[in-house]
Amino acid sequence: MAQKSYPTMGKIIYEDPSFEKLLPKDSKVEVLASGFEWSEGPVWEKKGNFLLFSDVPKNKVYKWEEKTGLSVFLEPSGYTGLGYYSDEPGSNGLIIDSKGRLISCEHGDRRISAMPLTVGGKVTLADNFEGKRFNSPNDVVEHAGNVSYYFTDPPYGLNKKQDDPSRETPVFGVYRIAKDGKVSLQIDDLTRPNGLAFSPDGKTLYVAQSDPEKSIWMSYPVDASGKIGTGKLLYDATKMGKAGMAGLPDGLKIDRDGNLWSSGPGGMLIISPAGKLLGRIEMNELTSNCAWGNDGSTLYMTVDGYVCRIKTSTKGAGW
Repeated sequence: MAQKSYPTMGKIIYEDPSFEKLLPKDSKVEVLASGFEWSEGPVWEKKGNFLLFSDVPKNKVYKWEEKTGLSVFLEPSGYTGLGYYSDEPGSNGLIIDSKGRLISCEHGDRRISAMPLTVGGKVTLADNFEGKRFNSPNDVVEHAGNVSYYFTDPPYGLNKKQDDPSRETPVFGVYRIAKDGKVSLQIDDLTRPNGLAFSPDGKTLYVAQSDPEKSIWMSYPVDASGKIGTGKLLYDATKMGKAGMAGLPDGLKIDRDGNLWSSGPGGMLIISPAGKLLGRIEMNELTSNCAWGNDGSTLYMTVDGYVCRIKTSTKGAGW
């Protein structure tokens, strides 16, 4: 069967010569599907060889595979209640955990859920901290070493966002769900925590903050027990946003060398673990998130109404 030809978009910007080792000069961003309201949370399912991603306003998870294209995988995805909830009621961040389950950040149901991909319904991993419901869990990552989940909880899924009367917690926190199910607040001083990912050795947690007044990526040490230590600034992109580049720090993934591939002002930013901007994938559309797929060298990107991919010369951490 002949290789399908996809339309392309975007432009590669080389901020540092070393970026050519990660993305060759002839790299192209392919558009695989379009027409979504706000695509988010891409994750590659290795066994089935397909991509899952959220359309948050539509309350759906879609499936995309090379041979058959696009289909609805799950509906509803994040809000199972009656009536109108908000403009972003569905699932947001998604991962496949070490047990092969789909872990979802659910805006409308305000929880982290787990669902087997074979048979069986969802179970709630966490929906509150100390009796107070979460705002709208946004992104999640599993720590392989201490077998726990870490997630962010900004207000984007609430009907009136930070001013919503149904808010129960004053904190936009970063939380941990331990192996025994206990929930703990790990970071409480970020204004808009969003995407997060671990370094290849699991000893550093990176958190993106989607605040236009402080568009930053932070790094935090992770101790052997899973506790998060004091953070430090990794990279500040506030000036890029102020200069008119649309978008904010959002979803991110890590490659095998520890580089961050993150959505941000202008599209995707690739930042070294030392905090140096190596390059950018300029999309000219609001870019939300990304995920490694195929053999680990293809980066899938959710870009507003589009789902895209680009072939790299590296691989995701853990592939």
